[in-house]
Amino acid sequence: MHKWISVFIAIVLIASGCRNPQKPIVSSVFIDSLINQYQPPPPADANDSALLFWKKRINPSLPGITSESKYAACLSYRFHLFGDIRDIRSADSVMRKLDADFNHKEAPADITLLHYAVLQHRFKEADQFLEEAKRTGLKKYDLLTSSFDVDFELGRYFQAANELKALKSSSDYGYFFRRSKMDHLNGLLDSSIAAMLTCADLEKSNPYLQQVAVSNAADLYIHAGEMKRAAGLYQACLKMNPADFHSLMGLGWIALVSDKNDSLAGKIFSFVHMKNKLPDPLFKLTQMAQSIQDAGLEKKYARAFVSGAADVDYGNMYNKYLIELYTGTLYNPSLAEEISKKELENRATPQTWAWYAWSLFSNHKKEEAYSVFQKYVSGRPLEGLELYWMGKIMQGMNKEFNAQAFYAAAYVNKYDLSPSILRDLEKRLN
Repeated sequence: MHKWISVFIAIVLIASGCRNPQKPIVSSVFIDSLINQYQPPPPADANDSALLFWKKRINPSLPGITSESKYAACLSYRFHLFGDIRDIRSADSVMRKLDADFNHKEAPADITLLHYAVLQHRFKEADQFLEEAKRTGLKKYDLLTSSFDVDFELGRYFQAANELKALKSSSDYGYFFRRSKMDHLNGLLDSSIAAMLTCADLEKSNPYLQQVAVSNAADLYIHAGEMKRAAGLYQACLKMNPADFHSLMGLGWIALVSDKNDSLAGKIFSFVHMKNKLPDPLFKLTQMAQSIQDAGLEKKYARAFVSGAADVDYGNMYNKYLIELYTGTLYNPSLAEEISKKELENRATPQTWAWYAWSLFSNHKKEEAYSVFQKYVSGRPLEGLELYWMGKIMQGMNKEFNAQAFYAAAYVNKYDLSPSILRDLEKRLN
């Protein structure tokens, strides 16, 4: 591995000495073709037909498991395609009624509700559904996978690791997907990527699951700073499904932070915003405005994002982004503190404690912030943004050596950071 890195560095140094400008990673021709020829994906039409079929089969006076479950699954799939939060909320309502109609004695209904709760970042509620399912009775595989999902999200990493160990398999998509998450948490990025690519190989017969794995592997490559590999995987996903908005946004991010092509990035994010109902593209447009240092445009997009993300239907799904904006672009640290407290009630992990510490610090509560850091954050795994925030706290406490250590660790994941944060981080390191 070290030898490969040395060769890679040598290639980069040789390339940097050439006079010819580096070829952009994201092709504007490819993007223009995707946008100009956009059509809703064929599975969307099939899903809409299935949705209507199963909806007609539901008899409110005679509850059944199959029709209601299939209808909810169609709603969930449509949410994943187009991001309308009302679809997943409707699916959730259908399954709650089904669960109640059968007196909470159908474990599959509880497991489905568990996954909907995780998707909406209602992690304590997911834990409650897990306990209901356990009382009803679960097969070993369902017990291990569902327990891992809940324990991992709630920061119960020791339990999650044991469940992953018991789940171990050489040929199971679910195992390798969860192993990738655990390896990422533990800083084993190469292993995390390899596990996710194994998922893709294991599900060649299921285009949707394969695409999810490939796009997740691309996300991990961005985390590792390997932009060409990430772009290659995103493009592969888009060839499977030209309406894969996650992968298209990934290419937009590479265009922004690697190619420095803010106009192409803006075009991509704006297009996704027109076609997908989630507020994520607005956050990316905020970051694009940061890149060109247009403060007015940055505030405009940030306010638009907040207007969408703060909708009660999203619950806690965007708390991290809201905290970033309320301690930065839309400076309102009291509100950031309030949101971070709410997040702690939902899940108390090293990451969410770090959000709380940063919100306290931003709200001029330095000593309280440092106390939270010492008790709940110090020595625990963090991502790039949290590492940067902890560096700011250390610097504010006149602990310059500690601050520099956090800044250096954050810079390893510099491509995960918003442009304005990266500029400040580079200034601190210099």
